[in-house]
Amino acid sequence: MRLPHPLYGLYERRLAASLPQDGLPRHVGVILDGNRRWARSLGESTRHGHQAGADKIADLLQWSEDIGVEVVTLWMLSTDNLARSADELEPLLEIIEDAVAALAETGRWRIQAVGSLEMLPDQTVKALTAAQDATVAVTGLHVNVAVGYGGRKEIADAVKAFLREHADAGSSLDELAEAFDVEHIAEHLYTKGQPDPELVIRTSGEQRLGGFLLWQSAHSEFYFCEAYWPDFRRVDFLRAVRAYAARERRGGR
Repeated sequence: MRLPHPLYGLYERRLAASLPQDGLPRHVGVILDGNRRWARSLGESTRHGHQAGADKIADLLQWSEDIGVEVVTLWMLSTDNLARSADELEPLLEIIEDAVAALAETGRWRIQAVGSLEMLPDQTVKALTAAQDATVAVTGLHVNVAVGYGGRKEIADAVKAFLREHADAGSSLDELAEAFDVEHIAEHLYTKGQPDPELVIRTSGEQRLGGFLLWQSAHSEFYFCEAYWPDFRRVDFLRAVRAYAARERRGGR
């Protein structure tokens, strides 16, 4: 629903004021979906859509800071997306590199690259690593940029890391099988040490996770927004947080 500007501002302020301060998520995951469809709806190029999506990220981080979110995970590129044609993938990677560099340059947010970096071009890896290194001492909002990310791949990588760790320590296969438990997965995920996402938002009307934070989202609340990512507004974000705050969270119990 698009409200006239004066009413929109009033509604947004009331919505923000209504959020319970003791019931807000610490970690929000966002699937930035719909850039291409948004561009097509306007008769624009795919690159234009991806750029518009990248330009929206700083707004989201500001909105998250405003309500006290501690961690935001942005799914910017999946492992499946790496199979796209070079004509689309190369400009998209360039946009991601520039966007992540711009986020780091603000000095406001701590950037962490999460994903299968070995599957990405060297130039992209260098850009992600540079942003991560440049912000390692930043104490503000922690921003995970999921590039070349797939939930199944993350879990497989976590298991491999656990096996290598214990094999290096001389553990036998029987000892590994006896010792292995769910917490060993969590200890080797890309997001190890971080709180699991309490709220996962997906834009564009699609109602599926598509492999996003499969392990971490076991007890997450999901919010599916009809707006394409470039059209995602602060009021959409606040509605998602309001919906989260209104739900009874039992942690699977």
